[in-house]
Amino acid sequence: MVVRLTEDKVRTEADAVLGLSALDGKDGARSGTGQITTFNQLGFQGVQDKPDGWYLPSNRNDVALVLEAKASTIPLDRPQAEELLKNIRIVNEQYHKTVGLLYNGDDLRVFKNLEEVEAPAALQAVGYYLGLFNENGIDKDHIYELTARINNCLHFEFGIKNLYHRMIFTACALVAKRYDAHFVADGKVDYSEFHQVILSTINKEMLRDKRQNFKLNLLGDVFAEIKMNLNVNSEDEKEQAHVRELIKQFIEWVTEISDCINSDAWRGEDVMGIFFNEFNRYKTKSEAGQVFTPEHITDFMYRILEVNKDDRILDATCGSGGFLVKAMANMIREAGGVRTEKAREIKDGQLFGIEYDREIYALACANMLIHKDGKTNLEQMDTREETACAWIRRIAGGVWEKDEAGRYVYRSGGVTKVMMNPPYENKYGCMTIVENVMDNVPPNTLCGFILPDKKLEKTGKAQKQRILKHHRLLKVIKLPEDLFFGIGVTTSIFVFKAGVPQNDEEFFTCWMKDDGLVTVKNKGRHDVYGRWPEIEDTWVNTVKKQSGDSTCKWESPKKHLSYQMPVKPFEITEEDFRRTAMDYLMFQQGIDAKEFDESVLTGVYAGEVSDDGENVTISIPKDDKR
Repeated sequence: MVVRLTEDKVRTEADAVLGLSALDGKDGARSGTGQITTFNQLGFQGVQDKPDGWYLPSNRNDVALVLEAKASTIPLDRPQAEELLKNIRIVNEQYHKTVGLLYNGDDLRVFKNLEEVEAPAALQAVGYYLGLFNENGIDKDHIYELTARINNCLHFEFGIKNLYHRMIFTACALVAKRYDAHFVADGKVDYSEFHQVILSTINKEMLRDKRQNFKLNLLGDVFAEIKMNLNVNSEDEKEQAHVRELIKQFIEWVTEISDCINSDAWRGEDVMGIFFNEFNRYKTKSEAGQVFTPEHITDFMYRILEVNKDDRILDATCGSGGFLVKAMANMIREAGGVRTEKAREIKDGQLFGIEYDREIYALACANMLIHKDGKTNLEQMDTREETACAWIRRIAGGVWEKDEAGRYVYRSGGVTKVMMNPPYENKYGCMTIVENVMDNVPPNTLCGFILPDKKLEKTGKAQKQRILKHHRLLKVIKLPEDLFFGIGVTTSIFVFKAGVPQNDEEFFTCWMKDDGLVTVKNKGRHDVYGRWPEIEDTWVNTVKKQSGDSTCKWESPKKHLSYQMPVKPFEITEEDFRRTAMDYLMFQQGIDAKEFDESVLTGVYAGEVSDDGENVTISIPKDDKR
């Protein structure tokens, strides 16, 4: 049965969601709903029109809001929109930034001043709409500049040589700043005071959220363990003054970075990835093999797996959390922004991560906390072990039961998409991790793994057969060969459908030869010329349609389990033919080709060279050896 709402009921419903009546008088704002109050009564002299809802802040530089409600039987067409636009113009006489809402209980249209904008189909709390005018974007170049200063300071001045410790030191400061730590950059703060501000902020925040407790506690522990070569507790006044000046500069830089990323326009830029690219300049030999997934590839994976705001995402080797950060940003944007109820649901229960390394796990926690999420389900465990498998089945929301053979059988719920870049070395159990993940997520879950090109083919026969018996390889997208600059490994995205046997079904392959990025000194690879968006759209379309350029082809799992590089057509030059004929004649005469070459070369060195303008002649002396 379809419920038809009168205009009064629509207005009442809108007030309950927007919270307009509850905001009246708060911070001096005038706010409410009804058809009794005129604009004249609200301070717009001489205007007798009556808005259905309004929010008018005391500061006229802030964002105002006006509501136009209609009965559910009335479509939101041009005449209805003109009524709203008229009211927006009235409010614009006093407020330069006005949001207008046209709502009939079913449909919604949203305007920023007189321009209609995209917004969630469902009505949101008023805070979401007030944030539509926040257009401060993240300045990645500036963050790189600030990070370079921080890196040099921590490495050379504080003497923190460990790559991850520099990242953790900076990340903990950003987390503390995120949770309103009182940093004073006046040059009077000594190291112990600065250190205590960070730890106390972290410890204080532990009390607020049970799920945050463990993460923040671990962050504090790792932060406290960082060693440095600088004597921060020196009794020498000059050294003390130097330390205070360093802390002053560090606070200023961290504050600027925090301001850069604290934006509603943030698009999931991975700050830890930026840190890694810069801090990697002073890495040790033991850190040389560590790589983070490039940010544009995390976005590409999100798109080819067709992730949406309702998906439940797992990264079981999450590193610093790049995939989860990107997924969170994209999902929240699709949901309508950070102020929506759906955004809270995404943060609380739709993102899951596992990381084995304690320090990198701390970075992942910090990364999520920096990006306004403290409730993401992150766990420190080994994905090669059953404990992690059980967590994937249990905590990720699925219902599993054991069958008669003792094998876990999926019933309902659980993860819907997997995005991962597992460690490639055999000693870390790369393919064991891949198999464990697919065995423990629900059937039909799309799983995307970044792996070395030939990794699946080189897997042991028994494991390879086991994987293909239970899971289907759908697509292999070979990535640009210089994607992981300086690492010397070429990779592909392997897309599987978990819980569906291969049954010798062919799989689609293609090769993204170029992503348009170039290497920038000390900053990694970047889209300097703005080519990536177009390239990304092309390859997303290619993967979706499973057709495209000449690199696209289908492969049989009986023959290959990777992208096959094109074989150059057979060609033979006249030079090749002469050389082959000569080799054959020498073979018939019993002449050793190697000895003949050496003899000729020796003769050339001993000979005389003459040039008559047309020909170069080499005269070789005759002897018994030649």
